Amino acid sequence: MSQTIGIGIMGLGTVGYGAATILQRNRDVLSIRTKCDLELVAVLEREKETAQKHLEEIGLSAGLVTDDIDAFLNTEGLDIVVEVIGGTTVAKTFIEKAIAKGKSIVTANKDLMAIHGKELLNAATEQGVDLRFEASVAGGIPIIDVLKTDLIGNHFDSIMGIVNGTTNYILTRMYHESIDFDDVLKEAQRLGYAESDPTADIGGWDAARKVAILASIAYNSRVTLDDVYVEGIDKITAEDIAAARKLGYVIKLLGIAKEDNGAIEARVHPVMIPTDHPLAAVNDTFNAVFVDGDVVGQTMFYGRGAGDLPTGSAIVGDICAVARDIVFGDLGQQGCTCYLNKAIKTQNDYVSKFFIRMQVEDSPGVLSSIAKIFGENGVSIASVVQERCKCGGAAAASLIVVTHKVQEGKFLKAKQQLESSEAVHGIDNIIRVEDEA
Repeated sequence: MSQTIGIGIMGLGTVGYGAATILQRNRDVLSIRTKCDLELVAVLEREKETAQKHLEEIGLSAGLVTDDIDAFLNTEGLDIVVEVIGGTTVAKTFIEKAIAKGKSIVTANKDLMAIHGKELLNAATEQGVDLRFEASVAGGIPIIDVLKTDLIGNHFDSIMGIVNGTTNYILTRMYHESIDFDDVLKEAQRLGYAESDPTADIGGWDAARKVAILASIAYNSRVTLDDVYVEGIDKITAEDIAAARKLGYVIKLLGIAKEDNGAIEARVHPVMIPTDHPLAAVNDTFNAVFVDGDVVGQTMFYGRGAGDLPTGSAIVGDICAVARDIVFGDLGQQGCTCYLNKAIKTQNDYVSKFFIRMQVEDSPGVLSSIAKIFGENGVSIASVVQERCKCGGAAAASLIVVTHKVQEGKFLKAKQQLESSEAVHGIDNIIRVEDEA
């Protein structure tokens, strides 16, 4: 008879229920693939009655549910703890307790891993247990193990990803249907794609946590949430979308990680990318991570970035990996990969092309005065589009400038001077441009 590995789930919400469903539905085939029997032996949930009903729906005993963490962790035969509670307080305490009791951990908690990942991974290694977190980034899309294992022979020139489905849904609708941001956001909330308080999504913070995790793994140096530069999509307008379309671009919220001369940059912000870029075709709530390695070249990983079964799929994958380690006596071998201490670039050090849309005086000499400001700050102009508009009076024009690549600090100095120029009525928006696939 094969060895039985006991699974406990902390939190039987959407994702926890998805993982439990997969474990129960595919139990026979999973036992063949892992050389052991994966059995759900405990569930920790405050809403006991709801959790009990959910378990009975998939043919499991309601008696598995408890709301007491000590009773949960003392369950006989418990080997692997799955944490899908979320947050960085209670979840951290419970994981630390589980590790101290010799339990391996599988988590989908991006907040926790982005802030406390290194200390938790070190604690797991010291205790001789596994801690896996594939589901913390991009839901059902395999990317963490890909960077850690499958592409280990590469240096990553860059990693760019659409890793938030809410913002991608909003920008997709704005691009294809010419709908204003506020209207699409309300629709996303109605459909359940956006929270009632959407700040974490539209502000870029959800994506920033994922970028911190990916950058830490890719460049073997600790990158925390505080190291990630963040801009959201709340300032993107229908005018920006229309201008991007005319120029042959699509606007996406991208998480970007790069390394240059031993320093890491990690950032999240809207980006204009060409319509033929692989990420440009990633629409609606789908996610994708575009990886450029020096050996493998360019690869892209695409799929559902959230949801009960996609995220549950990643959790079950991690459960199976831990179960194999238990069966073959190989626990605690895959700890924190952040063995270096690289510098983190600041915003002024980033290099990018820029799209800037502004309202200017429609009179002779304005273009030359604006070009002079750019030139004096070392910013080279790639293209200029000027149109008459109703924005600022009878003698106003809408001016769009796209720069060549420039150090961001130089561009910001030029921006500051433009804002104080009498020829410029106002700067409507600035968006970075990425031409290279």
